[in-house]
Amino acid sequence: MKNMQTWLDEYGESHQNPTNKTIHWICVPAIFFSIIGLLTEISLGDSSYWSVATGVVVAGLIFYIRLSPTLFVGMALWSAFCLWGNVWLDTHLPMKLWQFSLAIFALAWVGQFYGHHVEGKKPSFIKDLQFLLIGPAWLMHFIYRRMGWKY
Repeated sequence: MKNMQTWLDEYGESHQNPTNKTIHWICVPAIFFSIIGLLTEISLGDSSYWSVATGVVVAGLIFYIRLSPTLFVGMALWSAFCLWGNVWLDTHLPMKLWQFSLAIFALAWVGQFYGHHVEGKKPSFIKDLQFLLIGPAWLMHFIYRRMGWKY
């Protein structure tokens, strides 16, 4: 099994262009948030907090904790924010949450593919789907480095 640094280094190989990096800072969180929004609509009980999104977040967090307990903390906080934010939006949006989430998801992927066009390299997830989970951690590791925290 690869360690977190190996994943981050490999992901970073196709994310060198400053424009692509900037696009990723906007689009990766938007995609993450929108996926949680789409999955929040699939309820597993009476509360919006118990949805398929919760199960997917837990599975993702298991992936992160196995690679980096410290990055796991940041990803857990981000995931909790996404869960809470989508539950809040579900009661405050003038449209269905799934419609809003689908629009964000589509727009963000257009941005991602444009960024990779500018970069001149294919998205990492084409090589390995696990890179879909590494993208958010890659951004988180920059936040950790800026704060002087080890990851």
